[in-house]
Amino acid sequence: MTELKKPLNKYFDHTLLKPEATNEQIDVLCAEAREHDFFSVCVNTCYVARCYDNLRGTDVKVAAVVGFPLGACTSESKAYETKEAFMNGASEVDMVLNVGKFKSGDYDYVRDDIKAVTAAASVFNGTVKVILETCLLTKEEIAEACKLSLEGGAQFVKTSTGFSTGGATAEDVAIMRATVGDRAQVKASGGIRDLRTCLEMIEAGADRIGASASVKIMEEFANEH
Repeated sequence: MTELKKPLNKYFDHTLLKPEATNEQIDVLCAEAREHDFFSVCVNTCYVARCYDNLRGTDVKVAAVVGFPLGACTSESKAYETKEAFMNGASEVDMVLNVGKFKSGDYDYVRDDIKAVTAAASVFNGTVKVILETCLLTKEEIAEACKLSLEGGAQFVKTSTGFSTGGATAEDVAIMRATVGDRAQVKASGGIRDLRTCLEMIEAGADRIGASASVKIMEEFANEH
C-alpha cells in the first residue's frame, strides 16, 4: 500500500497543454480542478489569466509552462514568459530544460538558463519546476540535470513534457529523488493515466503528479476506497 503524505487530490497538477485546446476546454479543466480541489491546473501561458479568473476564491493554483515543449528558445524569452505568467496570476512555472545545450556539455549555459527563470520567478515568490525530458537522457544525465537544476535555484525537477518520445517512469523518478534529496521536490508527468501508475510514481518519490487523467484517477481511487 502506497503511503500518501497528503490527500491524493493535492498531488495533482490537472493539465491541458494540447495545442488545439479551446477556451471552453480550459473552463472545463478549471471546473474539474475546483470540484476535486486539485493542487493546480497546468496550462500554456495564454490561458493563465483565464484560469486565474476561473479559480478565484479557491485554493487551486495556476501553473504555466515556459519554453514549452522544446526548451530551445533563448533564456531571455523564457524569463520574459515567466514574468508574464506570474503577472497574469500564475503561482508556478514549469520550464523546459535546454536539452540540446545540455547534451553539448554546455552546463554553464543550462545553469544560467534556469537561473534566468528562477530570478524572474523570485520577484513574485514563485515556484519553478525544471522539465528534464528524461526520455532523451541517460540515467547519469538525469542525475546531472537534477544537480544543475538545484544549482540554478529551482524548487522542483520534473520528468517530461508529454510531447517527446516517452513519459515518466518510476525508475527515473527514483533517480531524481535520490539526487535532489530534500533540497527540491519531484514532479512526475507524461503518460500517467491510471491509479496504479500514479501510485507507482508516488512510491518512487514523486511529490506532484502532472496528468490530464486526474479526474479518472480520482474516480478509480474512490472506487477502491
